[in-house]
Order: sequence, then structure tokens, then C-alpha cells
Amino acid sequence: MDVLKEKGLTPLRVILGFSLVSTVLHYAHNVIRAADYPQLPGVSVLATQIVVAFAWVLFTVFGWLGYRAYEQRRYPRALAFLLVYSLSGLASAGHFLVGDVHIPAFWFATIFTDSAAALALWVFVTWGWAVLNRVTSRDQVSTQH
Repeated sequence: MDVLKEKGLTPLRVILGFSLVSTVLHYAHNVIRAADYPQLPGVSVLATQIVVAFAWVLFTVFGWLGYRAYEQRRYPRALAFLLVYSLSGLASAGHFLVGDVHIPAFWFATIFTDSAAALALWVFVTWGWAVLNRVTSRDQVSTQH
């Protein structure tokens, strides 16, 4: 029985679906309304838009690679890719490092939904690693004589 495949695939799909919707909304708003967000000194709005769009594509590729590897039962690789993908949600919280965010409530909420998706993915990855590294009593070698 493949516990990771049987018990993990549906929650992974839900988490990735939620994350995809949240990050598409948030990152798209970041690109379209970049001037509404706090800016890094010396970085133009256009440069910000390009970096944000590129970052979303790059993170999403890692999520897709993680999902594909998971489906193929290549779990260590999948979990590593998924951990990288989770950074897309954490990156959203970076707005608070630059300054006060003054945007409509819906878009403000997507900062938190991105972070919630990242946290859910961390929980999933932690569970996956725990299952992979579970040592049963049959696997243990006695050191007592």
C-alpha cells in the first residue's frame, strides 16, 4: 500500500488548487496595480512588474514539477519541489517588510491566503517526509544481545 499516494493525492490537489487561485489573484494584482504597493527604493514600477510576473511563473513551474513527481511516486523530489513552490505564498508576506500596504480589503486578504496556502503546503510536506522516514519495528535492528 502506498500511503502517500492513497492519502496524500487528494489533499495535495486541494492545497495546490487553493494556492494557484490565491497566487494568480494576488500576483496578477501585483503586476496590474504595482504602483499601489510599497516600492523598494530605486526599483521602477516596470521592473517590479517584470520581477513579480517572472517570480510567479517560476514558482508555479516548481509547483507543477512537484505535483507531477508526486503522481509518479518520486516523493523526495516532489516534496522538495513543493517546498520551493510554497515560497510563492511566503513571498507575498514580503509586502509588510517594505512599508504599509494600502490596497482594497480583497487584495489585502490575498496576502494572507497566499501565506495560508504556503503553511498548508508545509504541513503536507512535513507529513510526507514523516511517512517516508517512518521506521517500523521490522526495519529496526536490535543493538541488544
